[in-house]
Amino acid sequence: MSEANIVMVDGKDLPLHCPTNKTPSWNSHPRVFLDITDTGEAKCPYCGTEYKLIPGTAPRGH
Repeated sequence: MSEANIVMVDGKDLPLHCPTNKTPSWNSHPRVFLDITDTGEAKCPYCGTEYKLIPGTAPRGH
């Protein structure tokens, strides 16, 4: 198994979902929303991509 993809996210990226808008459509799975605000990190149950909130980031826009 290869190393998991880690994506750093900012408050403007919330609410967070995987795949993101930047993921090519040919390489996507059903969209799942991920709660990252409590722990600062989340992992997609479909593809294993790990998302981490940039330190000092304040959630906004949701």
